Amino acid sequence: MWSSGERPNSSHTPPSVCRWPPGLTPGSMFSRAPLLLALIVLGPHVYRCGFVDIGKNTSFFRMCVEFAKFQFNQAQPDEYAYKLLWVGRSQREHLTWIYLMDLQMGRTICKKHDEDIDNCPLQEGPEEKQVGCTFIVDARPWFSQFTLLNSTCV
Repeated sequence: MWSSGERPNSSHTPPSVCRWPPGLTPGSMFSRAPLLLALIVLGPHVYRCGFVDIGKNTSFFRMCVEFAKFQFNQAQPDEYAYKLLWVGRSQREHLTWIYLMDLQMGRTICKKHDEDIDNCPLQEGPEEKQVGCTFIVDARPWFSQFTLLNSTCV
């Protein structure tokens, strides 16, 4: 701070503690106020929370569909397996890996633990049965970890 041998001058006044950064003055701050106000007012509308539509063929979503279908079949007391007929809603919660899906499934002639249930024919006649379900799945695909958060079927 001082060169060698130099002593502080008692009449020297320290520089002011509070200085505006270069280019920023009290007047220029007020010119930015409309921008700040716009961010406050529009922020909640620009940043959408909740679920947003996604493509049905995204890899992580397809993994969640397979997981939900497997969990559904495991939880059913029915000895016959259900296979996916179609996907209705396909959504992901904004900024998370939580997926919401509406699946229509049909009862097959195959048993739960048979191979290749997706190619198994559907039951017909009095044994025919379809069910519509909404699943919410939390996915951590990089760890091969999926958690069924909620399922509702009718």
